[in-house]
Amino acid sequence: MTSGARDSDPRFWDKIAHRYAARRIGDEAAYDHTLERVRSYIAGADQVLELACGTGTTALKLADCVSHYTASDLSQAMITIAEERARTQGRTDVRFIRIGLEDLDPANAQYDAVLAFSFFHLMTDLETAIARAATLIKPGGLLISKTICLGEMNPAFRVVLPFMRLLGLAPHVTFLRSAQLD
Repeated sequence: MTSGARDSDPRFWDKIAHRYAARRIGDEAAYDHTLERVRSYIAGADQVLELACGTGTTALKLADCVSHYTASDLSQAMITIAEERARTQGRTDVRFIRIGLEDLDPANAQYDAVLAFSFFHLMTDLETAIARAATLIKPGGLLISKTICLGEMNPAFRVVLPFMRLLGLAPHVTFLRSAQLD
């Protein structure tokens, strides 16, 4: 894959995985609304791929409404936590794999829906990442995304984030605007 496909360093995510897993969802109502909207698009015999699944929270909430749910992440620590959560809940309806978008083979992986939550803002080459995700979707399938658009938020982020990244406290982030993502 060309530049932009592997922008996140799995070592960063491995390092923060346990803190990330311990964090509470900031706005439960908004998160629940997102899940309900996604459920309205996926169901039954669908095969779903979630990119950058983190510690598996969303995968474990959505997997029971489709026939096959695969959740992927670059970070082995995130995947380990997700698998442990699934075991603790007695869940076998989701498969967690450590793999990045650029390593997924479109010839062998055709999905009815590809989900990408809090993902595309981590790519330096948005068009390449979206095009790659699209190659994994069956004709007539869906790419469902929800990504923060920092380009429309407090400009202080543009100053603070590069310093945080230098200190290893933040990953690469692209300051997207809604129009760019659309």
